[in-house]
Amino acid sequence: MATVRPFKAIRPDYKLASQVISLPYDVMSRKEAAEMAGENPYSFLHICRSEIDLPEQEDPYDRSVYEKARANIEERLKNGVFIQEAKPAFYIYRQVMDGRVQTGIVSCVAVDEYQNNIIKKHEFTRVEKELDRINHFDVCDANTEPVFLAYRDDKRIRTLIEGFTSGKAPVYDLTSEDGISHTLWIIEDDKAIENLAELFGEIPALYIADGHHRSASACKVGLKRREEHPDYTGDEEFNFFMAVIFPDNDLKIFDYNRVVKDLNGLSCQEFLTRIKQAGFEVEDMGSQVYQPEHKHIFAMYLEGKWYRLTAKAEIIPDHVINGLDVAILQNELLHPILGIEDPRKDKRIDFVGGIRGFKELEKRVNSDMEVAFAVYPVDISDLLAVADNDMVMPPKSTWFEPKLGSGLFLHGLK
Repeated sequence: MATVRPFKAIRPDYKLASQVISLPYDVMSRKEAAEMAGENPYSFLHICRSEIDLPEQEDPYDRSVYEKARANIEERLKNGVFIQEAKPAFYIYRQVMDGRVQTGIVSCVAVDEYQNNIIKKHEFTRVEKELDRINHFDVCDANTEPVFLAYRDDKRIRTLIEGFTSGKAPVYDLTSEDGISHTLWIIEDDKAIENLAELFGEIPALYIADGHHRSASACKVGLKRREEHPDYTGDEEFNFFMAVIFPDNDLKIFDYNRVVKDLNGLSCQEFLTRIKQAGFEVEDMGSQVYQPEHKHIFAMYLEGKWYRLTAKAEIIPDHVINGLDVAILQNELLHPILGIEDPRKDKRIDFVGGIRGFKELEKRVNSDMEVAFAVYPVDISDLLAVADNDMVMPPKSTWFEPKLGSGLFLHGLK
């Protein structure tokens, strides 16, 4: 059963929160981070992407980058930009995007439960990306950004949260530059904390929605601290890491689309013929953007036209992984026809998050790519089923929006 634990958050002074909040570290380049931070000295990008405060030639993985992040945290604590909670608390975090609301609990979760799969995964991680956040968390002595977790909706938890938010004023209520609203309440009453922890204690599993590298890195930093402190009791902060935990019914997964650089030596007509032979019905939709209506239908943009590709029943496996649209596209088209054997490593393929829209796919094909494919979004129930079966999804299967705001809460490891 899931453990949630209150913590003494490091967070911005309420007057500065709107200037501190930023997008997560991994959704932008260094150049974009520098432009976003601009002349704003309070932006959290000075911590999660601290290389922007160092000479441009600086290796983004050099130790000086992580030391600069730590120095920036310490400076903000010293000058009052950041404060630290006097006692452990839970936090309710609500985001609103285009009228859709998702409300979660900010808490710490257990390293041991990541280890024993109570916190379930659905993606592989890359060593180099893990190492970056390991060094960042370790040198900063803090989880600087939370992991995005989900749980199967529980009416009792929802009722408790709704009752609390309806009667209390938030500590933050702001709208970030991307138009997302962020509202935060503090739960510091001992009885309310106890009640919430007990309810989560009956939740059988938590699921990583976004943040596999952050969770793996936070876990490894915790294990490293255990080695450094062999007399640890298990109650130390480094045995836990920070997360925002949302009910599955609140979440929306966007499509995660593909663009490919060439047709693997085929002409356009040969390529279309091969697609039909592979088990897809192909329909020319003209120059207007076409968007898949449901599962097992794909959109393709090629030579100025959109096509509807419908997978025939014989190429749709009854399998929790291979039956996913991203897997069907990879196994029946991208690999056998276009020669994309490993999409994680092949330089001929790139990925475009659905939040960027279908016009971005047209833009890429009209500039540096040859063909684009759009898939119907994965359903949250599919993600949970994959994780429950201890399986992993194909790379770049899910894109969650809105992204968690960074900088509204940090978790110190001491």
